[in-house]
Amino acid sequence: MQTLYFDLRDTKGPQKGIEEKISAAAKILRDGGLLGIPTETVYGLAANGLDEKAVKRIFEAKGRPQDNPLILTIPGQQWLPRYCRDIPPLAYVLARKFWPGPLTMILKCRTDVVPAVITAGLDTVAMRCPAHPVTAAIIREAGVPVAAPSANTSGRPSCTTAQDVLEDMDGKIEGVVDGGPCSVGVESTILDLTCDPPRLLRPGGLPLEDLERLIGHIDVDKAVTRALSAGEQPKAPGMKYRHYAPKAPVTVVTGAPDKSAQEILRRVKPGDGVICFDEYVHLFSAQEVHSLGPSADKLAHSQRVFDALRTFDSSAVKEIYAQCPDNRGLGLAVGNRLKKAAGFHIIEADSTQVVVGITGGTGAGKTSALRAIESLGGKVIDCDAVYHRMLESDEGLRTAIHTTFPGVFSLDGKLDRKRLGEEVFGDKDRMAQLNSIVYQFMKPEVSHLLADEDYRLFAIDAINLLESGVDQLCDKTVAITSPLELRVRRIMARDNIPEQYARLRISAQKPDEYYRGRCDFELNNGADTAEAFEAEAKEFFGRLVETIKEEKAHGNK
Repeated sequence: MQTLYFDLRDTKGPQKGIEEKISAAAKILRDGGLLGIPTETVYGLAANGLDEKAVKRIFEAKGRPQDNPLILTIPGQQWLPRYCRDIPPLAYVLARKFWPGPLTMILKCRTDVVPAVITAGLDTVAMRCPAHPVTAAIIREAGVPVAAPSANTSGRPSCTTAQDVLEDMDGKIEGVVDGGPCSVGVESTILDLTCDPPRLLRPGGLPLEDLERLIGHIDVDKAVTRALSAGEQPKAPGMKYRHYAPKAPVTVVTGAPDKSAQEILRRVKPGDGVICFDEYVHLFSAQEVHSLGPSADKLAHSQRVFDALRTFDSSAVKEIYAQCPDNRGLGLAVGNRLKKAAGFHIIEADSTQVVVGITGGTGAGKTSALRAIESLGGKVIDCDAVYHRMLESDEGLRTAIHTTFPGVFSLDGKLDRKRLGEEVFGDKDRMAQLNSIVYQFMKPEVSHLLADEDYRLFAIDAINLLESGVDQLCDKTVAITSPLELRVRRIMARDNIPEQYARLRISAQKPDEYYRGRCDFELNNGADTAEAFEAEAKEFFGRLVETIKEEKAHGNK
């Protein structure tokens, strides 16, 4: 098969010639052919999205797994009702702001219209309107939506020029439209609008921060930061399979730029490949180096990342080490592509310690939140357990309590807990005295425990985190809150007590508003099970920890 080449890099020339090329390209789509098309993100491999036979040819040309859904590309939001049902108003809010542009929205699919081969059998469909005038004109001329995954062979780095497309697809497809190099360089951001809150399935050319400024909090799918396991079906393109990968194995090194560069220098061998920021190219004279641009220029990173990965395929390097930008802005998308290219083989260059303070009322779900921290490799410091241990062994604390509360220690040195309780419960002034003593000794003890060099992530669990001053040892504090009725049911089930006593226990504690107004973040637990909230908390804390590390790397606490 001869692959036709349509040069549309200059659309300001004679319009008749341009219109003829657009018409010829559109005819390929209408006739069931495959066409390489430019977008602002990466080049796509397009087919008539309503022609099942043509769409199947995309999978054959790319070698793409059949359970990997495709994006349906349209020229504007007015086409959404043709292929989607139950469209939420939020979709139109986003379309008005970000279309045409690098945003793909997951919506409920009109399965009577859209072939199952597009959706991989799901009841949802991915919809996008690209910001490239040539492609928009071709779709309008064709009069059909197009299925258009990236135009690379499946598993290889995406194409950002027409020459990249020809390298992978020449002789396999009917035509390639050259619209010049892609201005963004990474694929579109994919946002699932079939859940509440919306969920980021793939970071891309539209930063998460821009979306959240418009619509508020967005959950981040676990596939963004780790590989899906066998049996998990991807809901959107690029979620499951090792992707964007050159032939040589890739190792991604994260952390502050100077530290990640030094870590690569320590590991790299002569003849290896290196992807790094401009400032560190000089360190790798014995390696083949491709630069991502200055360390602070995220747009340059997104424009260069696929070219760097793809270029290594024409070299003899045995292994590739890549610096990774932080997760802010386009860095989240670039880092995601690098990590997928590496099969999530990641080395952390930073030894940055992160301390998160956890507080909130009983029954809110702190135990599940702390288990989530532990599952991330963190260590939990339980201030209640620390207090009771100090009562047995800290002579300074014991002496201070004995001085203020004479007689609460027996002659053999044992604490009479009942007598101490009688002294303070029901007497706010005496309770305040006890707390003042405990707080004086608690903060230095927790500070000592944070010196454990075997851990880089700590969670401090304290009901009086804020009052004790222990919050000053934390990078961020998180209030765990939950609806009242859920807390009541949890306490009843956990402690096997009547509803009346569960409510009394809650009423004796500070309200959620107290924690909400004083902590840096709130994590609300509306989950039906402890396991569900633990999974939600793991995602939340994983993202928070990365944010804290990035802030520290840039000199902000």
